[in-house]
Amino acid sequence: MPMPRRKYAWEKLSDEQLLKQRLSSLRVALEGTWLEDCLNTLYEELEGRGIRLRPHVWISSEWFSPANVPGIAIPFYLTHPRLMKIEKKMMLDVEGGTWSECMAILRHEAGHALQHAYQFQRRRRWGQLFGPSSKHYPRYYRPNPASRRYVQHLRLWYAQSHPDEDFAETFAVWLRPRSNWRTRYAGWPALKKLEYVDELMDEIAGKRPPIKTRERIDPLRELSQTLGDHYRKKQAFYAFRPPKTYDRDLSRLFSADPRHRREQPASAFIRRHRAQIRQLVARWTGENQLTLDVVLDDMISRCRELNLRAVGPERKLVINFTVLLTAKTMHALFGPSLRKWIAL
Repeated sequence: MPMPRRKYAWEKLSDEQLLKQRLSSLRVALEGTWLEDCLNTLYEELEGRGIRLRPHVWISSEWFSPANVPGIAIPFYLTHPRLMKIEKKMMLDVEGGTWSECMAILRHEAGHALQHAYQFQRRRRWGQLFGPSSKHYPRYYRPNPASRRYVQHLRLWYAQSHPDEDFAETFAVWLRPRSNWRTRYAGWPALKKLEYVDELMDEIAGKRPPIKTRERIDPLRELSQTLGDHYRKKQAFYAFRPPKTYDRDLSRLFSADPRHRREQPASAFIRRHRAQIRQLVARWTGENQLTLDVVLDDMISRCRELNLRAVGPERKLVINFTVLLTAKTMHALFGPSLRKWIAL
């Protein structure tokens, strides 16, 4: 990842000092960063499909494409390695922090920008397939992982959260090079949506969009909150405490037998492997790493209170504990009585 050409005074600040800085004081830009290559790739993909819109972009606090604005806001932390580092520390993840993930999100946001530019939601067929765009945006949504009515692009079955997101996800799958969507979604009801997007893009190919505003909503230079306030709010949004039903499973995996009192504490074992296990479970379940970290804290506390010890081959314990955390996560997300509403 190429380093930005410009140097900033806040680069050398400690985490504590950096969190006191206002977002507006960062003064970062897209120019000279790796994001330029991502955007150029997106524009090339759009051009290759005959789409004339080139969504304008700006830096803000999060990823989004505002209603009736054919543009894309990109989060500030992606513009500089130091900001990606503080994002990783505060959120345990960097959304869009790799080339492939950034491109996946850009294609999704480009779908929103196209909808805003051409007002697709006004078409009767669009509403029949995706639902009413006027539907209230929920704070949380409750997906069905087994549903074949929606494409699968971003994590946590995001297409199921709202009709607009359904369209953006469908467009992203359609746009991605070598996605082979006709074969991948053969027999799925979602294929009708993909075929409609294919027809829609063929219809607008070469046509100028009727909505051409270059408005920028919540640009970074106008955001006066500190990074600390920003992350406190962001962390609270993803906060979730599942039921504490770990004792039986932890006691099966680890040992409370006095004969093993000289073995390493299970709490220390979990702490040592938590980052590796948390990342792996997040990858396969789609759960937010911040939420998983709360669960791990609870498990560590219970292991300490039950005086459990990690007995046996380390590699086998890591595998078994990963399976346990995955099972608990999926049960919390989609269990018949515990299915969780996911933060949008």
